[in-house]
Amino acid sequence: MAAKRVIAHLDCDAFYATVELLKAPHLAGKPVIVAGSGPRAVVTTASYEARKFGVGSAMPASRARRLCPDAIVIPPDFAAYRETSTRVWELVGERLDRVQQIGIDEAYAELTGVEKPLRVLRAVVESVKEATGIQISIGVGPSKLVAKCCSDLGKPAGFVAMGREEACVRFATSPTSRVPGIGPKTAERLAELGLRTLGQLQQADEAALAARFGTNTARFLKARALFEDDSPVETERAAAKSVSNERTFDTDIDELGRLEDVLREMSRELCEGLQKRGRRGRTIAIKVRLDDWTTVTRARTVDAPTHDTALVIETALELLRAYAPPRPVRLLGVRVAGFPDAEPETRRPPPAPAGQLALPL
Repeated sequence: MAAKRVIAHLDCDAFYATVELLKAPHLAGKPVIVAGSGPRAVVTTASYEARKFGVGSAMPASRARRLCPDAIVIPPDFAAYRETSTRVWELVGERLDRVQQIGIDEAYAELTGVEKPLRVLRAVVESVKEATGIQISIGVGPSKLVAKCCSDLGKPAGFVAMGREEACVRFATSPTSRVPGIGPKTAERLAELGLRTLGQLQQADEAALAARFGTNTARFLKARALFEDDSPVETERAAAKSVSNERTFDTDIDELGRLEDVLREMSRELCEGLQKRGRRGRTIAIKVRLDDWTTVTRARTVDAPTHDTALVIETALELLRAYAPPRPVRLLGVRVAGFPDAEPETRRPPPAPAGQLALPL
């Protein structure tokens, strides 16, 4: 009998703000906003004290200052964030074998078959906190979807584990936008059908959803509401053909200037990782997902393999400006591919069926 899947989502709490507070301990307990100073600057992150005023990532910095006028605004220090991130995930990788980093401050880990996985994860959290000062919240489930939703519970320093069926009950009263993949615009369209909670969406007629959203989207929405997800944890080795950096926004963005700021930041993070690994690619691409879930990719092949930050930023911005998103954007990504040293794609066995977790403590 195949072992039940055990997936963890590791999410650094208020990562950028925490790095800043570690540099300036006297700011602890105060509302801190990390953002640039330009007219189009956006919030990179905010401390939990600032979040109580409604400040959130990707929000215009000017609006954040209005919401929290007493906040201390600090310019982002991306070099410090990358350095700390590298140390955090190196420590995680020393204790966990199968890790998929999906951003500077979060990752998934596969612990299927690991003895006492919760104990292992607690040890990871403790070692990272002791060595770096960064607090990681953990969500554990039979899938990446359940794990992701669990990691949001109890923040900061959350540690929650549950099975798929339990998640269906636990989040039944939550708004449909509670699960990744259902954004504000889709949630509004669902609300027009009287489907405001995940529980209501769980019981919805798929044919009625298909009439409004199309067959594929209807199937996707039902699966999200029922926490059905078998997507694998992809290690760097399995994803060697390309490296990407994506961000899903809390609020859809319809200003090109703000999108460009985010794209610059993600491109810097991406190139930093490529440079440390000594990897160069010839294809530079962007991914844009609109508020209606239309997803567009644009790519360009350069003359020679590169990991040059300026070139990647310039190319990505040109691709974004040429596309000129016609609607608000909910997800933006940048990717480098076409590595001369790319490994051949290998087949992975299908994951074990998701089900209730029975985790030894």
